[in-house]
Amino acid sequence: MAFDAVFEVFPEVKIGDLATAEIEKVSADVTDAAIERTLDILRKQRRSFAQRAADQAAADGDRVTIDFAGKIDGEPFEGGKAEGFQFIVGDGQMLKEFEDAVRGMKSGESKTFPLAFPADYHGKDVAGKTADFLVTVNKIEAAHLPEVDEAFAKSLGIADGSVEGLRADIRKNLEREVRFRLQARNKQAAMDALVAKAELDLPKSVVQAEIDRLVEGARADLKQRGIKDADKAPIPADLFREQAERRVRLGLVVAELVRANNLQATPEQIKTHIDDLAASYEKPADVVRWYTSDNRRMAEIEAVVIESNVTDFVLSQAKVTDKAIGFDELMGQA
Repeated sequence: MAFDAVFEVFPEVKIGDLATAEIEKVSADVTDAAIERTLDILRKQRRSFAQRAADQAAADGDRVTIDFAGKIDGEPFEGGKAEGFQFIVGDGQMLKEFEDAVRGMKSGESKTFPLAFPADYHGKDVAGKTADFLVTVNKIEAAHLPEVDEAFAKSLGIADGSVEGLRADIRKNLEREVRFRLQARNKQAAMDALVAKAELDLPKSVVQAEIDRLVEGARADLKQRGIKDADKAPIPADLFREQAERRVRLGLVVAELVRANNLQATPEQIKTHIDDLAASYEKPADVVRWYTSDNRRMAEIEAVVIESNVTDFVLSQAKVTDKAIGFDELMGQA
């Protein structure tokens, strides 16, 4: 018997001179202002409410309980009516026009007002349309924020119960988050530079397999959101082609760089990374056991460490420009 077989082989990967790559490496510091803002968030999470007097109007920070009903062109619409609905005035839970209408109202008062839904509003049936709302305020409660004192610190698990210890713990957690975000941004910059310096032909079968995986992931996401017949949803493969090609290209280039420069993850690096992840939890030892007891999770940690090794190598070879950015910009608050 004679057979003809066709195989698709992995391509040759050529990586150019990384010394000619230009990369902007960002850095950021945790400021005292960031610590104070975090304290304010923690206080708001533990606030209590007390009912206001009948003659007091709703103000920012108050929790209001309301009934409302909206109509578009005189007709009720889905989601436009509720009774006993609560929200915090000024927290952005409701559209600005809705909050503006309720702010200043007193308990027992009713008001009608128009509200124009934004064109990009998540409710497609009402996006870009104007509704007429009738709102009645049933109850107004003023917020009380706890003082930043020893009792507050102890409630947050600070062993010595000191305010200084609380601020130190917040700084430590913010610095850990800053470090992770800086690593992610600088890794992305390094990977972009690496891919730009590589030459290879993408294997079609591998790209197609990655597209299939992304499509199945999209279907699983739709199913989790409760979409009916999500497993049969028509999802065009071309929606994911560019993403799949980038992933495959990056994977092949990284694998070649790791092989050529011995950038594999060492057991010590893996242990250090797991310990670092576990440090932010109340019981780090349990988190360490959770990772080390599962081969799949350990493989994910190894992949992260390898990416870190590749990032460090690329940055050591390229022309790097250091840039300091603000804490808010890094955290996406600017």
